[in-house]
Amino acid sequence: MVQIKEFRILMPMTMEEYEIGISYTVMKMEQQNTNSQEGVEIVENRPFEDELLGKGQFTSKIYHLQSKIPSWLKTFAPPNALIVMEESWCAYPKSKTVIKCPFFNKCSLTIETVNIADNGSSENVHGLNKEQLAIRQVEYLDISSISKDYWSRIIGANNIDLTNFKSQKTGRGPLQNGWKDSCKPMATTYKLVTMEAPIWGLGERLEDLLISGERALFLACHRLCFAWIDEWFGMTMDQITEMEKEKDLMLQKVCFINQLISVPLSFEQKCQNLPSSFLHLLEANQVLLQWLLCAADVPLENRKIETSFV
Repeated sequence: MVQIKEFRILMPMTMEEYEIGISYTVMKMEQQNTNSQEGVEIVENRPFEDELLGKGQFTSKIYHLQSKIPSWLKTFAPPNALIVMEESWCAYPKSKTVIKCPFFNKCSLTIETVNIADNGSSENVHGLNKEQLAIRQVEYLDISSISKDYWSRIIGANNIDLTNFKSQKTGRGPLQNGWKDSCKPMATTYKLVTMEAPIWGLGERLEDLLISGERALFLACHRLCFAWIDEWFGMTMDQITEMEKEKDLMLQKVCFINQLISVPLSFEQKCQNLPSSFLHLLEANQVLLQWLLCAADVPLENRKIETSFV
């Protein structure tokens, strides 16, 4: 059974501000949630162009979420069941994201996003047909609210109280009862989640699990976007792009260190799979190179190696 759920999230900011703010927030959340055990691995990040979305940025990521797997799923699924592969095509104000989990290879989850400068009242921004509209469920997510379900506790952001928060730079907030009726400026992000898990005896529960996870992620991300407004307000997209490049390189370093420590290969063999940008960094930074050799348990007598593999 296919489930279609549309989440509408109202944000107290302009469309231009939202593009910068949500990019900054996603970047910071990825950094905070990536460590030596799990987190986000950047596989590809490049420009794209197609007829549907136009010009934008394509990203491919792998999320290692082993510690977040629910207890009921652990009864029959291995720890790597929550290794999630994501491909995203972002051409603001529209984007499309496809999420797959290799362990549940029959499942598919697609998120289509449209951002509009309105109050969430547009009824069919995704152009759904009659059959799709008949099964679509609509839910408004209020960023001033706090959810206490499983995923909301796991993902976090519940320690932020936006009903008492006021931005020093913009004067916006606190978001108290009725804030959506009087707040200006206002932008709405419409996220259409389409989920199908044709697995006998498990499909519906798995669909509910993943949709609930996306709901909690949407809410946490947008709550933090407003809570961090004084960090990103006044920045430009060019600055955000440069920060994203630095973030991608940092995440590559973390993944490389994990690879050095966990995979029984030679240092040179491990380096063959690394992005060229990081290899050139290693070649230029001998201190970093020697530290990584130490982390990889390379014997002292073998640490003076040639970097011709770069």
